[in-house]
Amino acid sequence: MAQRTKARPTPRTHQTISGASWESRTLERQTHTGVAFLDLDMTEVVDEASVFTDCSFRRTRFNCSKHTDAAFVNCTFANCNFFEARFTGCKFVGCLFERCEFDLMVVAGGNWSHVGLPSADLRKAEFTDVRMSEADLTGANLQGAVLRGCDLSGSWLHGANFSRCDLRGSDISAIDPVHARLAGTIIDFQQAAVLASAMGLEVRSE
Repeated sequence: MAQRTKARPTPRTHQTISGASWESRTLERQTHTGVAFLDLDMTEVVDEASVFTDCSFRRTRFNCSKHTDAAFVNCTFANCNFFEARFTGCKFVGCLFERCEFDLMVVAGGNWSHVGLPSADLRKAEFTDVRMSEADLTGANLQGAVLRGCDLSGSWLHGANFSRCDLRGSDISAIDPVHARLAGTIIDFQQAAVLASAMGLEVRSE
């Protein structure tokens, strides 16, 4: 079972909402704390700055939803679908994802530090300018994904597959080039120097 980074305990919920349909709703600055959402339909929801703290989402459909400046803090997501969901400037600090689908999900900006995404299939996901420090990406499949301008410092990357992943502009200091899968990975010149140094090579300008 996936473990949380930074050892925050799994939140205890005190309210359950089951089988609700929020399809196509606009959520504006809503606040939910300690709620267990079961089979919630958030398809095409437009979320403006809502805050979910210590909540649990199981079998929730986030398909085609748009979230701006929203916050999901220390939440758990299990068997959720994020098909074509878009998160702009959102906060997911301390969240844990298990058996979720992320096809065509787009994340632009925001803070995803200490998230747990072990063994996640992120092949068709896109992260741009996202803070993901100390994220757990152990065994994650990022083949062909986009992680541009992201802060991956201190992240757990053992067994992650970065083949053909676009990592340009990201902090890749946590990648072990000896054990990582990097075939066809797209990087910039500065990152090439970082990887070369990690392999024990001495990089000189001339």
